[in-house]
Amino acid sequence: MTSGGFLNPDSIISNLKIAPASKAADFGSGSGYFTLLLAKAVGPDGVVTAVDVLKEKLETVKSAAQAQGLLNINYVRANLEMPASSGLDEASQDMVILANILFQSQKKEDIIKEAHRVLKASGDLAVIDWEVASAFGPKEAGWKISKEEARNLITGLGFTLVKEIEVASNHWGMVFKKN
Repeated sequence: MTSGGFLNPDSIISNLKIAPASKAADFGSGSGYFTLLLAKAVGPDGVVTAVDVLKEKLETVKSAAQAQGLLNINYVRANLEMPASSGLDEASQDMVILANILFQSQKKEDIIKEAHRVLKASGDLAVIDWEVASAFGPKEAGWKISKEEARNLITGLGFTLVKEIEVASNHWGMVFKKN
């Protein structure tokens, strides 16, 4: 399996301790590093939804999932900056992962609101993104968000910080619980 570049998706998913038979969504799934590991973690009785704006990325995830015999993944092409665009039912997910997606958007609040909408009561939101000062990754600070800014934004939108997670020297990671 290819890695997530600077991230270690195996370690991160293990640290999140998602239960078998859970429902999880990978918002901004990209090439599916987290999607595939989530699908294995939730097992055949669980369901993972890969959500990305790019059709090509979803096709990449689908091909990799088929090669690994993972049949518990749904694929949704959506712009997460639009309300209810994920197509997921309200309060339907046990976990949502936002990995390297917030730095790409000026509408971070809308993405987090969609995660809040689809999470069950007490569902988990895992957020991983680039350190603003990182010399790697996106060249410009652009729309990067610091860990502190993200914490304030996310807690202000109906979440409680559960823990910070070690992800990589160029990234920060946090897990929140839906209030």
